[in-house]
Amino acid sequence: MISTVVWGTGNVGRLAIRAVEAHPALKLSAVIVHNPAKVGRDAGELGELDHLLGVEATDDIEAVLAARPRAVVYAASGDVRPDGALADITRAIRSGAVVVSPALYPLYDHRGAPPEFRDPVLAAIAEGGGSLFASGVDPGWGNDVLPLLLSGLGTTIDAIRCQEIFDYSTYDQPDSVRYLVGMGQPMDYEPMMLMPSIPSMVWGGQIRMMARALGVELDEIRETVDRRALDTAVTTRTMGAFEAGTQGAIRFEVQGIVEGEPRIVIEHVTRIHASCAPDWPTPPGGGDGAHRVVIEGRPRIEVTIEATDEGENRSAGGNATAVGRLVGAIDWLTEAEPGLYDALDVPLRPAIGKLGRKQS
Repeated sequence: MISTVVWGTGNVGRLAIRAVEAHPALKLSAVIVHNPAKVGRDAGELGELDHLLGVEATDDIEAVLAARPRAVVYAASGDVRPDGALADITRAIRSGAVVVSPALYPLYDHRGAPPEFRDPVLAAIAEGGGSLFASGVDPGWGNDVLPLLLSGLGTTIDAIRCQEIFDYSTYDQPDSVRYLVGMGQPMDYEPMMLMPSIPSMVWGGQIRMMARALGVELDEIRETVDRRALDTAVTTRTMGAFEAGTQGAIRFEVQGIVEGEPRIVIEHVTRIHASCAPDWPTPPGGGDGAHRVVIEGRPRIEVTIEATDEGENRSAGGNATAVGRLVGAIDWLTEAEPGLYDALDVPLRPAIGKLGRKQS
């Protein structure tokens, strides 16, 4: 059994607890929390399981890492605290642990990562002998392993388009939705996520990985951004009220340009309410969200994935698939050499165990 720590118990961490518990090769050894109110609570409760696990949450990071766990699922956010997340992750790697995490977007494509992210991780690997695999949904499997798998079903490929189409009122991170993305803000507000070069920082690595796997040389990476205001005030079930005239939808593309044309494209269509920008793409089956890949060529291939969890919530479903990809990679990573890995290095394999779950 691979001793595994879950670090953070928010939207991703509680799913990680459930995934580690379900994996027959892993043993949950500790849960690290930052909120004092969570210290001492059982991991089963924090993971919203129907039974206790006998593992009490702690904020004593030093003691947990001193026990030298074999793996760490780093589930704390890195969106607004990348320096803190990087410090935490390198600390775990120096302890000798295999670390999997969705927290640091620049490291999804570590070959193209800025030195300020890549160099500390490589130094920690050299010092402690641990590893890192950073990945997610979008960016993540929705624009790396999935489109590349589908491309192998084609005879000729003209273009690849990866789409995330989501109603963000289901996304349980109010600060990110309202300020990082800008929903409900005046139209002259500039959301950090849409500032020039930020979309390419987050998704450009996925474009580069797809190009590398396809043997394509990129001319450049471009960005396009569009925003729409709400025509009328709306009240959402989970995120509260949004006033008319404020930002209600965004649409952007990160484009890999090949021979002057956008051939590898990652597109996001994000709304706070279905009434905003009804002419933009919508999930094929309706509902709150989906990930879609379209391969233009012969044959034309289109695949849509809709995942739900925690009461039919598609944002939770998406997070759960990211966790499944990361936690499912741990046993492979523990057998591999210490290093910095990406989605093209780490195979996506069938779930292990009887239908991928432990038996009671």
